[in-house]
Amino acid sequence: EKCFKRCKTLKIKFLSSPFSIEDIIYLKKFKMKYFKIPSGEITNLPYLKFISNQKTKLILSTGMSTLKEIKNAIRVLKKNSLSSKKITLLHCNSSYPTPYEDVNLKTIEYLKKKFNVEAGISDHSLGIEVPIAAVALGATVVEKHFTLNTKAKGPDHNSSVGPKDLAQMVKSIRNIEKSLKIKKKITPSEIKNLKIVRKSIVAKKNIFRFETFSKDNLTCKRPGIGISPMNFEGII
Repeated sequence: EKCFKRCKTLKIKFLSSPFSIEDIIYLKKFKMKYFKIPSGEITNLPYLKFISNQKTKLILSTGMSTLKEIKNAIRVLKKNSLSSKKITLLHCNSSYPTPYEDVNLKTIEYLKKKFNVEAGISDHSLGIEVPIAAVALGATVVEKHFTLNTKAKGPDHNSSVGPKDLAQMVKSIRNIEKSLKIKKKITPSEIKNLKIVRKSIVAKKNIFRFETFSKDNLTCKRPGIGISPMNFEGII
């Protein structure tokens, strides 16, 4: 409840993972826009049926699960008229920390296409590289464990990020989001370099009157304020 009130003050969306039906009932009073289903509940039929009845958006973590188990869980959720638009799958490896060779990052794209839902990552690898790369691959949700002391005793402190790393991760993700547009044209920021970087056709040496242009007396050099090198063969 303290976290909920603090989030409200800071205008941060509050989210919590219920680990039982009793937890779901308790969390309903916070009127969350999302429920996050932990990886361990992906095969819990009574739990899945109950949480899908809440008609709220769901984030389903898929750690330790097979494609068949994910498919079955989604089928249960959809039985209660929950559309694909309300489900986000989190690709996850439930190992703390996750070895990089077990991250299997491109699974995010695969899950997105296979189940026609939004997809993200629940990352337990060391550092912040994986979440940033996940966003570049289309992840719309990122989960990263947070701690005030990465050396504290417990199962996941060593694979969590501290305040400084969390701030850097968020900043990097926001920068990646800005850079993900599909557009190929000369942008305002690069126009100033166009004439400086491109080249023009120029004389390689002294060219006398009536002398024929050739590869021996013409070349291409900066700046690009003259005839374009694309006309090189035509001029010869």
